[in-house]
Amino acid sequence: MDWLRQLPIGQYVAGNSGWLRRLDPRLKLAWVLMFLLTPVLAGSLWRIGLVVALLLITLASGLPVRIWWRSLLLLLFLGALVGLFAMMLPTGETAATLAVRSPQEVPGASVTSLSWELLRLGPLRLGPLALGPFVVSRRSAELGLNTATLIFTVVHSVNLMLLTTQPEDLVWALSWCLAPLALIGVPVDRLSFQLLLALRFLPLVQEELQNLLRSLASRAVNLRQLGFKASFALILSVGERLLANILLRAEQGADALLARGGLWLPPDQFRPQVLLTGASLWLNIASAMLLLFVLGLRGKYGAL
Repeated sequence: MDWLRQLPIGQYVAGNSGWLRRLDPRLKLAWVLMFLLTPVLAGSLWRIGLVVALLLITLASGLPVRIWWRSLLLLLFLGALVGLFAMMLPTGETAATLAVRSPQEVPGASVTSLSWELLRLGPLRLGPLALGPFVVSRRSAELGLNTATLIFTVVHSVNLMLLTTQPEDLVWALSWCLAPLALIGVPVDRLSFQLLLALRFLPLVQEELQNLLRSLASRAVNLRQLGFKASFALILSVGERLLANILLRAEQGADALLARGGLWLPPDQFRPQVLLTGASLWLNIASAMLLLFVLGLRGKYGAL
């Protein structure tokens, strides 16, 4: 029942192994923004390249395998499942070309039929029910591929940053990037502090969900015997209890802050004490140059 704790998604894992920990948090934030923004209006080849790049970075990161292999398999399975469902959705694609005149009216014209279907399944019959036919066209295949790669890229890139970056370092990097907005009255310090609290509450949310699932398992609840309505009502009650417990934890955290005076430290005091010398300095320089090179590739080949 401790499978949630074995999936450290969104949690910092302390340690000294891995070259990702020696990167500047501002540089890691820039890389994550690249993985989040460059897939927009990009071609399928660029999206697949981002997935392959993330896999290579994960394998060569030097991080212990036990902290990322479960979440990696889960994301691959989730992305493939959602992509398959998206492929089966009807896209409402019309014909590629509509002739103004009938081909029979044009002397010497040859009639060619264009088929955009890549795969057709069904109709599948399950007793009295008939499902399908499921048609995979070129447009639906691109939709499934884009959906699967986007889910994996967004979640795994953020997960790698959170695994190797302390919340305080990430808050400092974000406040450094948003510092110009403070000149026009944006409360950067408050926003950074709220982000820090949100990152701190992620393990608490997982713990509350783990406790609720453990309580259901200890009572030997069988959803098949309960039926659809009773099972749906049970799921709603568990979700309601989860929300109530999270709000209770948030209220307790707010009371603890008020009891201590309700003060917060400015993000400047969260600045990581990392000396970029030697190998770390060259590693950050190479990473920044590679980031610029990748952005140049996106501008030239991203639409393929």
